[in-house]
Amino acid sequence: MISHVVLFRAKSNLSHDERESLVSAFEHAVQRIPTVRAVRLGRKVSVGADYEQRSGEGADVLIAIDFDDVAGLRTYLEHPAHVELGERFNRASSTALVFDFEVKEGTSGILGFLQPE
Repeated sequence: MISHVVLFRAKSNLSHDERESLVSAFEHAVQRIPTVRAVRLGRKVSVGADYEQRSGEGADVLIAIDFDDVAGLRTYLEHPAHVELGERFNRASSTALVFDFEVKEGTSGILGFLQPE
């Protein structure tokens, strides 16, 4: 499975309409593009752990979108609905990090992930 992981913070001066249009474009993309298998959303929480001091104020929203394979991710990225979403997202974000991960369930295989490519 491939997970497309987006960590971001919206610009503080976004209008309500701009926020709604971003959400609408996101919903349209993940519902319309057939290779999307799952979507997970999250908001940053603070638990008082030491690592929170090192992570700073960067991103406060997580979006993870799952695909069966790299071809499914590419279909998503090249789809016109994603292109529109990307344009809105870039205008709306003050901070953004985007990563793609090969994901496996459980702990077996972690050694392979720690090997240099």
